[in-house]
This record gives sequence, structure tokens and C-alpha cells, in this order.
Amino acid sequence: MEFDLIERIRGCCGSKRADVALGIGDDAAVLDVPAGRQLVACTDTLVAGVHFPEATAPGDIGWKSLAVNLSDLAAMGAEPAWALLALTLPSPDTHFVEGFAGGFAELARGHAVALVGGDTTQGPLSVTVTALGWVPTGSALTRGGAHPGDAVYVTGTLGDAAGALQLLRDRERVPQALLARLQRPRPRIAEGIALRGLASACIDVSDGLLADLRHVCATSGIAAELDSGSLPISSALAATFGAETCRELALSGGDDYELCITIPPAREAELLGAFARTRGEATRIGSIVAGSGVRVLDARGDDVTPMRAGWEHFSA
Repeated sequence: MEFDLIERIRGCCGSKRADVALGIGDDAAVLDVPAGRQLVACTDTLVAGVHFPEATAPGDIGWKSLAVNLSDLAAMGAEPAWALLALTLPSPDTHFVEGFAGGFAELARGHAVALVGGDTTQGPLSVTVTALGWVPTGSALTRGGAHPGDAVYVTGTLGDAAGALQLLRDRERVPQALLARLQRPRPRIAEGIALRGLASACIDVSDGLLADLRHVCATSGIAAELDSGSLPISSALAATFGAETCRELALSGGDDYELCITIPPAREAELLGAFARTRGEATRIGSIVAGSGVRVLDARGDDVTPMRAGWEHFSA
């Protein structure tokens, strides 16, 4: 039965790439990395009831399991190429596997990602995906290059996925626009590639803006000041929640999978021009300053204290 499940996944997701010398079917894959490129690798695990609600459709789980990894590649400015999948299932459910593989394959095709190997095993439902891609040598974006005076930008809108999750937990109707952001996030691959040579630092917003920007601050040895009135809020979120809740969701809600970017002010026009060419959107939300940590300020310059700092595993 295990090999039947593997074959079903392979049938849906085993897209071809010329740089796959040996793919699914052996003990390991053999891949050709282009000359003048550095390999970029990341991995994420999604666990039922922790990273997605138990009732989530299989296709949405498949999509999201790849999307969260492609978002990490985007934050590094990498072009995705290959993926590995480890799928743990309570039972050999072919209906689930076919739906899962369909969602995974749909996103993979959109970014020319080939599934080149993995594993299936029995246990509580969880999904681990490893994604691999590349950047031109020396051009990877990192968290460690921000400097005082840099502007802080974020792509897209913030808080939609967290808003959808809150409504699901409260058993309330969820607007489709918010639900889509939770179930099928769209990794900012084109924007990440456009940021090569422009951004001083970059991170994807997965655990919440405050939590993730703090990683940039800690790695770069600086601080950030955010304008709470500049946070990009979608019309769907604003129509569903009050202004204070929207701000809280935007600052501390996870699962946005947008990019948070720092960039020297002299290059802001280049950033906006590059995003216009990729049809991406970015909003300036603050500045990098000397010090440590992240401050959130209101229109009068007074501190705003969010209720939560963002998602953290193993928190009390």
C-alpha cells in the first residue's frame, strides 16, 4: 500500500526538469546545479491541529505545505527548483493522498518545481517538505544586512490569514478572501528575485510581523520603529474586524507569508519600480534605527503595546 501511495503522489507531482539527473524511484535524487549558482535549501513541517485546522481540505494542505517553503526561498531571493516530501498519514487514505497531491502539484507547476523524492509513513497527520533552489553566487538575501536609516517595507497585506483562523475558531462565517489567504498563501517568488542587489535584509512573515522583524533586528544588530497607521490592511479584513483588532492581527498574526524588507532610502524608487514590473505591491511601514528590538508607534509618536508578539512554538 505504501508504494501505491508513493506512485499516486509521483503521478501527480513528478513533473520533469532537465536538471533532474535522477528523481523519484531510487535511494536519493541526483540533481544538476547550474554553474555560477549557490544552492539554497529550506524545510518546514506542518502538523494537523497546529499548523492547519483538522478539517482543512487535502488539496489546501498540499498547496500550503509547499507554499511555506517557497516563501522561505523567496525571502532569500532564490529561484525554486526541486522539492522533497515526507508525508505521515494515520491510514493509507488514497482519497486524501490524491487531493493532497493535486494541491501540491498545482502550486509546483506554477513555479516549475519538481518533486524529486521523499517518504511516506504511518502516524498522526503531518507533512514535511524540503525545498531547494538557487541564487547567483553571492546574491542571496539574508536577515543580517539592515542598517540605521534603512526603510522597512512589507509586501501585500497583513493579518488576513490570522483573521480567518480567528473566525474559524469562533465558528463564525469566514469571508472567502480571508480564507484563501489562510489556506492557499502565494509565495512572493518574483518579488524575492527582484530584491537581489536592492534589499539590505529580508525575511518572510510567517510567525507574525513583530516576531519576524525582531529576527532581522537581532541578526543585524539594530532596532526598528513601525508606524501603526501604515500597516497594509485588506478591505476584507477591515470590513470584518474593528481597527484595533486589524492592527493586532497585522502585527502579531502569523501565516501571512509576505516579505518584510529593509532597503536604503536612496534605493526605494528602484524597489518600487522593480515591484511594478513584477506586479507586486509594497508598503513602507517604518524605519531602521540604532538600538535593539521593535517599537510600534501611533500617529503622535507614542508607543503601542500589542497584546501578542507573534507565534512561538513551545511558548507557555
